[in-house]
Amino acid sequence: MNIFDKLTANAKSELKRIVLPESLEERTIKAADIALAEGLADIVLLGEKKTILAKANELGLSNIERATIFDVNTNPKAAEYVGLLYELRKEKGMTEDEAKKLVYGNPLYLASLMIKNGDADGEVAGAMNATSNVLRPALQIIKMKKGVNVVSGAFLMIVPNESYGEKGMFLFADCAVTPDPTAQQLAEIAVVSASTAKVFGEFDPRIAMLSFSTKGSAKHESVEKVQEATRLAKEMSPNLLLDGEFQADAAIVPSIGKSKAPNSPIQGNANVLIFPNLDAGNIGYKLVQRLSGGIAIGPILQGMASPVNDLSRGCSVDDIVKMIVITSNQTRL
Repeated sequence: MNIFDKLTANAKSELKRIVLPESLEERTIKAADIALAEGLADIVLLGEKKTILAKANELGLSNIERATIFDVNTNPKAAEYVGLLYELRKEKGMTEDEAKKLVYGNPLYLASLMIKNGDADGEVAGAMNATSNVLRPALQIIKMKKGVNVVSGAFLMIVPNESYGEKGMFLFADCAVTPDPTAQQLAEIAVVSASTAKVFGEFDPRIAMLSFSTKGSAKHESVEKVQEATRLAKEMSPNLLLDGEFQADAAIVPSIGKSKAPNSPIQGNANVLIFPNLDAGNIGYKLVQRLSGGIAIGPILQGMASPVNDLSRGCSVDDIVKMIVITSNQTRL
């Protein structure tokens, strides 16, 4: 059984309520149908039931009737969500009328409110919305985990060469969200990535803070940022096996790690790679995926108080199904 088979089995063993706010988007409704057919989650769709079922019928989908369909125009609980949003945002100047417009007119806000109210466990969106549109209501309503001040995107990477990482598995972060994290943010990304690795990779994290320098071999302000992030991360979570700064080869090749950083506890055996900025992380995961023929599972959004995951607008139906499984598993974090 491979790692994604295990994640799928976890999702099936304890069904979570996953809300898909882009309910009429073709790939999304197809993915919902598959998730329902395979018993991956209890799916919540937002919109007019008649319209959603007509779309499903047009596409030849037979399982959508098993979803929970929430229509703000007919469900009296919508008024409860208006009150909740107003209470959460009134100190920021939101009026009750503005809250009503968002609940009745923006499914992304409604989805976040359902999670906040305990009526859903997680959300998957982004097939037809930009990342900023998905994250804005989530950050305003669900907010981040206590002690975390940055959202990041991790990828579980599976490469054919099992001599690297954890028998070919790595966790890469941040590859999707924060363009230029501060040292404090980078440290927080490293700490939350450790938990993600344990849940999704089922391995004990060995974390490398990446740079173009290894243990002071180069001098630059970006190197200093990674050095400071390493120090802060060790302070935040002293029991983690974490070190830096490393060049990529020193992080993942034992012979080079022992040569370049002989006193490091990582010794070229890292399985969690923390990139210094989004340029490096996004380029890095895509190069590894394409050149190795590997698998990239994600982005897994880290740092939110409850699971919210953002899709690429170029995603496939299978990508959305996988993200439903990912989101279900995130409830274990």
